[in-house]
Amino acid sequence: MELRHLRYFVAVAEQGNVSRAARKLFIAQPPLSQQLKQLEDEVGTPLFTRLPRGMQLTAAGESLLEDARAILARAQQAPLRARERKRHGQAVLRLGLVPSAMQSLLPGLLRAVEQAGWEVQIEAREMISSRQQQALRQGELELGFARPGNQDADALEVASIEDPYCLAVPPSHALASGDEPLDLQAAARLPFVGFARYQDADYFDRTVALCAEAGFTPLIRHEAGQLVNVLALVACGLGVAIVPSSFATLYRGQLVFRPLQAARHSSRLAVLAAPQALQGNPVLASVARAAARELHGLAGRLHLAR
Repeated sequence: MELRHLRYFVAVAEQGNVSRAARKLFIAQPPLSQQLKQLEDEVGTPLFTRLPRGMQLTAAGESLLEDARAILARAQQAPLRARERKRHGQAVLRLGLVPSAMQSLLPGLLRAVEQAGWEVQIEAREMISSRQQQALRQGELELGFARPGNQDADALEVASIEDPYCLAVPPSHALASGDEPLDLQAAARLPFVGFARYQDADYFDRTVALCAEAGFTPLIRHEAGQLVNVLALVACGLGVAIVPSSFATLYRGQLVFRPLQAARHSSRLAVLAAPQALQGNPVLASVARAAARELHGLAGRLHLAR
């Protein structure tokens, strides 16, 4: 499989027609059809359903399209990053982030790196927790802020804190009063604002599991692709949402965050790094320690927010 196969595939997928894609690519239609056939042979399954007036992606084709776009984008950026690194002479640290860490942890880490004067260029990438763990093991990331779930700490964890889920409600809501932990069953009949599952299946599945443990299936009437937008919809009065407690440190006064009664499904926020990368890279080890300090600082702010 070569990059040209992916470029041709993406063009046909976006145009929905081989003839139009061939014109866009400035090549003849027969060679383009041949390249698509080679790609399907390589993948081992049909990527398109041939229709009388066009091409429709199969399920396998939809999956490959997402990866192909990412691969082509990375290939386009690779020489630019290489030239930039040569100019600045800095080490590059690829950092994975769950959405909540972008506001609660990343700003402080960037300040710490700048104040310490470390020669490192951080490349931040939003990425769900399970994908971060995979990327760290495969050498695609050096560091990550993730929510690894309820399992015991594995070799990737540098530090972790408890960041339990809570229920976000508008200040005028009936559930906004009270400081005691809330039985989630009290929200069983309320409309929920959900985080789109295609954006972060880990988070979506955990919040649904919390509701199932409380004895109900949430009525997810609204969805958003970013947690900040989830909270914006809650602030508009459209529903309630289950979010990590760390958001209470960012939106205090705008929303009310009710802690939930103890549940089997809890939430941790962790700094992850590959042990072999830490051992062989003193700068990375220093940044990882700074990330751990930011994490523990957040734990202190969580305590004050409760």
